[in-house]
Amino acid sequence: MADTAHVDTFARDNLPPQDQWPTFTFDRPELQYPERLNCAVAFLDRWVEEGRGDEPCIISPSETLSYRQLQERVNRICNVLVHRLGFVPGNRVLLRSANNPMMVAAYLAVLKAGGVVVATMPLLRAREIAYPLNKAKITIALCDHRLAEEMERAKSMAPDLQHVVYWGSGKHDSLEAMIASASQDFAAVDTTADDVCLIGFTSGTTGEPKGTMHFHRDMLAICDAYSRNVLRPEPCDRFIGSPPLAFTFGLGGIVLFPMSVGASTVLLEKAGPDDLLPAIMQYRATICFTAPTAYRAMLSKLEGYDISSLRKCVSAGEPLPKGTFEAWRDATNIRLMDGIGATEMLHIFIAAREDEIHPGATGKPVPGYEAKVIDEEGRDLPPGSVGRLAVRGPTGCRYLADERQRKYVQDGWNITGDTYLMDEDGYFWYQARSDDMIISAGYNIAGPEVEAALLTHPAVAECGVVGAPDDGRGTVVKAYVVLRPGHLPGAELTKALQDHVKQEIAPYKYPRLIEFVDALPRTQTGKLQRFELRRIAQDMGKPQEAMSA
Repeated sequence: MADTAHVDTFARDNLPPQDQWPTFTFDRPELQYPERLNCAVAFLDRWVEEGRGDEPCIISPSETLSYRQLQERVNRICNVLVHRLGFVPGNRVLLRSANNPMMVAAYLAVLKAGGVVVATMPLLRAREIAYPLNKAKITIALCDHRLAEEMERAKSMAPDLQHVVYWGSGKHDSLEAMIASASQDFAAVDTTADDVCLIGFTSGTTGEPKGTMHFHRDMLAICDAYSRNVLRPEPCDRFIGSPPLAFTFGLGGIVLFPMSVGASTVLLEKAGPDDLLPAIMQYRATICFTAPTAYRAMLSKLEGYDISSLRKCVSAGEPLPKGTFEAWRDATNIRLMDGIGATEMLHIFIAAREDEIHPGATGKPVPGYEAKVIDEEGRDLPPGSVGRLAVRGPTGCRYLADERQRKYVQDGWNITGDTYLMDEDGYFWYQARSDDMIISAGYNIAGPEVEAALLTHPAVAECGVVGAPDDGRGTVVKAYVVLRPGHLPGAELTKALQDHVKQEIAPYKYPRLIEFVDALPRTQTGKLQRFELRRIAQDMGKPQEAMSA
């Protein structure tokens, strides 16, 4: 590692020991990075220097910023951090906001000033905010004033937090008031390529959230690997999407990828299916990032919206059912680009270009990455075998002071916790999260496969499939189903759904229990919380609403 530019060396001091790191590979020309590198220069300053400063960068319902205007705002925030808030390179800065221009400006300012961003989901409560504040020993927070209530409560639980500055309040001590008198000139801190610039906290679905540490070079690597080689955007593209910027899927998809090629992005504070369609039409967006659930929900709402500007649609965050892929393709003539990523890896590492998609498969390793399927002992499995996914490339897992590093990284490979099958052509087929495999009467059944089969029935809007305890079989397949309007739950529909699954996949995989529910538990990023369904199934046994066949 090169000599750090950090004055506050907390982040580097709390990296895992290097013998616990994954093997990093940079064996492609586009992945060669200089020793000194500040990624904010690559994403923002260079476009101004190259004469493209007046091109649109961020478009939102409240304002549009060119690259030059964004640079000026970023520089002003840098000066506020340094001269008003006592910031030094290496300090961690908490950011809290929905997706809007000020959030992006604050994000880039922390990077440019040599700091470490810790972004959080807007819906987190005080205790959830206090966890990263204390784990990362954060001293400064920049926050949208509409999120002040929980932020103030969290402040009382975080003794290291010295400054909380709000924007949008209109008060004399707001961020806008501070930057109004700050200089619009700021020279980027000469950070090293391997200085930490981001700590992304996981959603905590398997225990306490883990802080994943990423370098300046990592921010470029996901653009130079996935975006350049698979997505292939152009400067004229206009990105749009739903994932929060605190979610690395959103950070890459609707900020870093467009800015890496000098394109523009549309930022929406509300970006559900009912919001995305009119926004795509209004802003003539060309590339969309959202989850499979959202694409499926938009299918029934397409009529009345002109989304002909769209040319690429990326799906990630949860498995993409083949039925959703086919329905979207038939309705829009666009092939959904599936992908799998991880907070630990920063972004997508298995995917396929539009012309190389095998419907139902996630794809092949993104150029720059390697992937394989291994057994429980870490031995390579031949094509056609189901096992654990292992991956390595230019990005990888480095947890902030966490013993779980040893579990995620084994023999230099990142073990993602996903179960996959690789076919003879090198395509990877998702089976389940490793803890989503259901073992019933000796059979291994992947919950997501059963979900995909159920979703092809016209009565099913959403579903989640987990294992439920059973005296005879140990575990049986149980489906929690949200119905489309006009369909009523009952024994008749239960049997129809079970028969439908038997026709779609191997009959032994059908759900022996079906419970109809009004909604499914999801994370703030829209992922289905199967662990919560598993808990419900374990705690409640067989509710009265469940129909058995």
